[in-house]
Amino acid sequence: MSASKSSLASLTLGAIGVVYGDIGTSVLYTLKEVFGSGHVPFTTDNVYGVLSIVFWTLTVIVSLKYVTLVLRADNHGEGGLVAMLALASQSVKDKAPALRKWMLLIGIFGTCLFYGDGVITPAITVLSAVEGLDVVSPAFRKAVIPLTLLILLALFWVQKRGTAGIGRFFGPIMVLWFLAVAALGVHHIAGHPEILAALSPHHAIGFIVRQPGTSFIILGAVVLCVTGGEALYADMGHFGKRPIRVAWFSIVMPCLTLNYFGQGALLLSEPQAVSNPFFHMAPDWLTLPLVGLATMAAVIASQALISGAFSVTKQVIQLGYLPRLQIQHTSTRDTGQIYMPFVNWSLFVMIVLAVVLFRSSSHLAAAYGIAVTLDMTITTVLTFFVIRYGWGYPLALCVAATGFFFAIDLAFFSSNLLKLAEGGWFPILIGGAVFTLMVTWKDGRELLSRSLRDSSIDLTSFLESVFLSPPTRVPGTAVFLSAEPGIVPNALMHNLKHNKVLHAQNLFVTRRAHEVPWIGLDKRLEVQALGSDCWQVVVHYGFKNEPDLPKALELLAGRGIDLNPMTTSYFLSRDIVTPTLGSGMAFWREKLFAAMHHGASAAAEYLNLPSNAVVELGSKVEI
Repeated sequence: MSASKSSLASLTLGAIGVVYGDIGTSVLYTLKEVFGSGHVPFTTDNVYGVLSIVFWTLTVIVSLKYVTLVLRADNHGEGGLVAMLALASQSVKDKAPALRKWMLLIGIFGTCLFYGDGVITPAITVLSAVEGLDVVSPAFRKAVIPLTLLILLALFWVQKRGTAGIGRFFGPIMVLWFLAVAALGVHHIAGHPEILAALSPHHAIGFIVRQPGTSFIILGAVVLCVTGGEALYADMGHFGKRPIRVAWFSIVMPCLTLNYFGQGALLLSEPQAVSNPFFHMAPDWLTLPLVGLATMAAVIASQALISGAFSVTKQVIQLGYLPRLQIQHTSTRDTGQIYMPFVNWSLFVMIVLAVVLFRSSSHLAAAYGIAVTLDMTITTVLTFFVIRYGWGYPLALCVAATGFFFAIDLAFFSSNLLKLAEGGWFPILIGGAVFTLMVTWKDGRELLSRSLRDSSIDLTSFLESVFLSPPTRVPGTAVFLSAEPGIVPNALMHNLKHNKVLHAQNLFVTRRAHEVPWIGLDKRLEVQALGSDCWQVVVHYGFKNEPDLPKALELLAGRGIDLNPMTTSYFLSRDIVTPTLGSGMAFWREKLFAAMHHGASAAAEYLNLPSNAVVELGSKVEI
C-alpha cells in the first residue's frame, strides 16, 4: 500500500513537472492581455466578470472536458491527438467507413496544428518570463529579445544530450513555481478578500449579458489560460490518468486560481499594474528572483513541448505520413527519450523567427489561440466518434456531452479568428505547410506502391520458375525488404541478375504500421512458408513500437527458422522516384514527394539493421 502511494506521489510530481508547465506559466500573460487589449473598460464589475470567466473557462475546458471526459478515451493507455485519431478511426472503420477518410484528414490536420502551437508556445512563454526584467528596471528593456534568444538557443542545444539528467528537477521546480504563484495570490487576496466572490458564475454571466460584443472579443485572450490543456491528454501514457488528475485538482488548479484572483485584487487597488500584473504582484526585492524562477518554469514548459514534438513526429512517421527521419536515443533505459535533429533545429529556426517577427509577448498573444482552439475543437469532434461508435453510447447522450464542449470550443475559435490578420496567420501557415508535406508524402507513397505493383511479378510464381532450374545456393540467410507482401522485391531481381546466386534461407519481409499504439510480441510476426527454405514474413508495429527488425526476426527461432546474425544479409531496394506529367498528383507535389523520398533517412538506420550486413540496390520508379 505504501509502495503504491509512493508511486502515485512520484508520478504526480512528474506530471506537475512535465504536463503542467505550459498551463502553469499562462499566469504570466493571460490577464495582462485581457485588460491590456483596451477592449475592457477598467471597472470593478469588469474585473469580477473577467476573473469569473477565466475561472469557469479553466473549470469547463480543463476540469470537465479534458480531466473528466477526454482522459477516459485512452488508446491502450496512450493519449494525444494521434492516439485519439487512431482510436476514432478504428471505431468507425466498420460502422461508418465513408467517414474514416475525412476523419483521418481532420485528425492529421489537427496534428499539424500542434507544430504551429509548438512554435508559438516556447516563444511566448520564455519571452513573457524575461519581460519581467522590464518591471525590475526599464534599462533592461533592450536586453529582453537577445536574452530570450540566448535562452532558447541553450535549450535547443542541450536536446541532443537528452533530458534524463535534468528531468528529475522539473517536478520540484514546478512545485516551487506553483507554490510561489499561489503565495503571491494569497498575499493580495488577503487585502481584498471580497474578490473571491468572482468564483460565482453569475459574475461571468452578467459580464456576457451586459457586454456580449466585448465578451466575444476577449475570448481570444481568455483562452490563453488553458494553453497546454492538450498536454493533459498527450502525456497520459507517461504518467497515467490518476496522477494527472491528482496533480490538477490538488496543486495546479488551486494555485492558478489563487494567482489569477490575486492579480485581480492587485488591479482593483493599483490599476496602473495592468502593464504586467503578474510581476507587479511581487515586492521590489523579490521581482528579480521571481523573473529567474519564471524563466526556469518557462524553459520546463518549452522542454515538454519540444519532447512532445519529437514523440508526435515519430508516431506520424510510423503511421506513414512523413518520411523516415534520423532518430537518436538519448537514454539507455527510457525508449521514449529521443532526439530528432531535423525537428529540433527546424523548430528552433521557426521560434527565432516568431520572436524576431513579433518582438513581444503581447504581439505573440495575437498569433496564439487559433491553432490551440482549432485543436481543441478537433479533439471534441474525434471524442464524439469514439464514445458513439467505440463505446456504443446512445446518440442523444453523445451529442449532448460533446455538443456542449463543441459549442464552447467553437466560440473560442471564432473569437480567435478576429486575430487572423494580427498574427494568427503564422501558426496556421506553419500547420498548413506541415499538412501539405504529410498529405503529399501519404499520397506519394500510395502512388509509388501502385507503380511498383503494376510492374511487379507475383513472388510465389517467380520462385516456382526459379527453382525449376535453381541457381547456386550459398550459405547464410538473405532478408529481402519489400513494401508489399507477395511481390518480387527489386533487390532479389538485381541479386539474381548480377550475383547469380540464392542464399540457403530467404526471407521476404514487409513492415506494416497499424493505427494502434502497441502491438505485442505475440502478434509481431505473420509467417507463410513458400517452400525451398523461403518464407514470406510480415512484421507488425504500432505507432509507439520501436521498429527494430533484427530483434523482431529473432522471434522466428521457435518457428523452425534459425537466424545467425553473423551469416545474415539484408537486401534493400533504394528507389529513385521520377515525377512524370499525367495522372497522379500535381507535378509540383510529385517533385516535392521525390525530394522528400530522396532526403529520407536510410531504411537500414530506421529499422536498426547492422550496417555491415546491409546491401542496397537502386532502381528508378516513375510516378
